[in-house]
Parts: sequence; C-alpha cells; structure tokens
Amino acid sequence: MLRSFGLILGSLLLASICASALPSPTVDCDAGQSLNSTLAKMSKFSPATVTVKGICTEFVLVQGFDGLTLNGLPGATLQQPATNPQSNSYVLSIRASKSVTVSGLTVRSDSSIFSSIGISGGSTNIRLQDVSTDGSWGIVVSEACQVWLVRVNVNLAFGFAGISAFDKSDVHIVDGLLHRPSNGNFVAGILAGSGHVTMQGMTIRDMQQSININGNGSVDLVNFDPSAADTDVIIDNPAGTNFNGAIVSDGSSLNLGTKLRISNAGQPWGGDTGGVFVNNGSTLSAGPNLIISSSQGQGVIVSNDSHAQLAGSSISGVAHGGLVAVNLSTIGVDFTNPLTNVSGNGVDLFCDSRSQIAGALNITNVTIVNCNNLLPGTYEALP
Repeated sequence: MLRSFGLILGSLLLASICASALPSPTVDCDAGQSLNSTLAKMSKFSPATVTVKGICTEFVLVQGFDGLTLNGLPGATLQQPATNPQSNSYVLSIRASKSVTVSGLTVRSDSSIFSSIGISGGSTNIRLQDVSTDGSWGIVVSEACQVWLVRVNVNLAFGFAGISAFDKSDVHIVDGLLHRPSNGNFVAGILAGSGHVTMQGMTIRDMQQSININGNGSVDLVNFDPSAADTDVIIDNPAGTNFNGAIVSDGSSLNLGTKLRISNAGQPWGGDTGGVFVNNGSTLSAGPNLIISSSQGQGVIVSNDSHAQLAGSSISGVAHGGLVAVNLSTIGVDFTNPLTNVSGNGVDLFCDSRSQIAGALNITNVTIVNCNNLLPGTYEALP
C-alpha cells in the first residue's frame, strides 16, 4: 500500500511539473487570461513558446528565463494599467534572461511610467522583432545587456528617447522607424550613453536630436545583416524642429561603414545646430558615407578638442558652415575618387585660429573659405 501511494504521489507530482512547464500555451487576454500569471507558472529553464492574443492590460515581467519566445497574434497588445501600485518602470520588463524573443506585439504606455519596454540585469541574446511601442521612452536597454531590435516601430509620445543603450549595453538595430507626434517635447531618436549601438536600415524622423551619443558611447553604421531590407540610415526632418542630426559628445564616437543621410537638420540661427555636431574630445569617422543636404544650421561642426575624418562624403546646401572646426579641433579629408563634395553652403570651410582643416586638395566644389589653418594635403611636409 505504501508503495502504491508513493507511485501515485510521484505521478501526481510529475503531472504537476509537466503542466507548469507546458511548452506552448496560448494566452487569450480578451477572455480574461493573464500573460504575467502564465509566465509565473512556467519552467524558466526549458525552451517554450507563448502565443499572446488580444489586449493584455497588465505589467509583464520576464525574469530569469532561458529560451522563451513570446509571439503576438495580429492585434496583440500589452497595455499599461490605469494604476501602478508596485511602481513598475516598464510595461514589459525583461530582466536577467537569455535567448528571449518577442515578436508581433504592440506595447502602449503613458507619461506616468518611465518606458514601454525595459531590458536589464545582464540579459543576453534578447530579440525584439516586429514590435511596436507607443508612449513613453520606447525601448531602454541597460546593465550590460545584449539585444537585437529588428523592424521595431517606436512612436515617442512622452519621455526623451526612442531607443536607449546604457551601462555598456550592446544593441543591434536592423530596419525600423523612430518618430514622434507634433508636440513641443525635446526628444532624441537613439541615445547611446556609455552603450554601443550597431545600426543599419533605420529611419529617424522629426527628432530634435536624431542620434545622441555621450558618456564614451559609440554608434557604428555597418552592413551586418544580409537579410535587412536596407543598409542606409535616414534622418529626415520634415517638421523643421530638428537641432542635430547626430550629436557626438564627451569622448564618444560615430563611425560610418554605410550611408548616413541627413536632410533639413539644424535651426536657422546656426550656432552648433546642424547635421553632425562633434564635441568635447569626440570623433567622427565618416569616410565616403556621410550625406548632408539642406541643413538649416551647420553641416559638420567639430568643437572642443574633437576630430572628424572624411573621404568622399558630401555636404551641400547648408545655410551656415559646411565643414566647421573650432576650439582646438581638426577635420581631415583623405583622398578618394570621387572627392569629398562641399558645395553651395553659406561658408564651405570655416576654422578658427586654434583649429585646422587638412586635405583641401581632396575637397571639390568649394567656393567660400574662411580658414587660415587650411592645409592642402593630409599633412604638413613630412621629413
């Protein structure tokens, strides 16, 4: 009898474990089911796929999972609840997890919360694919995480940045759109603050700072995904509210291995607004891949002990300075075919008395120059 009881108890325990580790449940939030409750009952160490249906009005936590996939059916949405008694920072939070994929979901938040989606706690191999956010901050990646963002669509209604990379996090962005409504908020598309972003095929529209890199952060434009729809990154500003297409500051870097196309950037008064602003010991490595057109401010302005290197890029139709070097800064232009085009600007080349532009022979179509420290070649005469 004791042996039989033990077998029955063991069978019940096994059945319970199997039920809690169901590898492919469907959560129908329109029928009153809860995605968060389902995840809380699942095994975190076995690969599993959860299908999400309907509108889930709840804060969802994915913590400690290895091999989880969340697939949203058409119309599947995570909606921020009206109250937040536990002071959640994100509608969807992925923490201390690895090999997690989220696809086909829309995440909606309001101004009372920090961000729609947060990825933190050293999470690795996290992939958001065909995901849309509408509301606050968009997607925030922090605490040394590794994340792929594929065809994400961020509508930044509140907060500061559409996609953020902090704390040495590494974010790969493939295709997608970052945009904002017509309001008075001062916002950024990409914010890399001590993080690293690799990007291709993204469009960033009507952000005051389309790409903001600071705190020793870096952004690389590279053709790294052959399945991407496009390689170029497009920064366009039809509303005319942009201040900088890209701002690179405080020991940071912007490196262009594929085309960065910036149009209608900056403001009419000029100053340090414009296509690309490199500041405070930072670097721009553009090669032939920077295309700036119709900037209302400057084209490329390099300031405060910073450096920019070009070879075959194009800066044209700029209202103020095409290439501008000030405050102990340098711009170098290497030889390539075709040459770097700097034309049709208010002033094509400008440098102050403590700065230098080198490689004037490698620049074509220049007509207006205000730079006493202009070297014809890449260097002064070498020994």
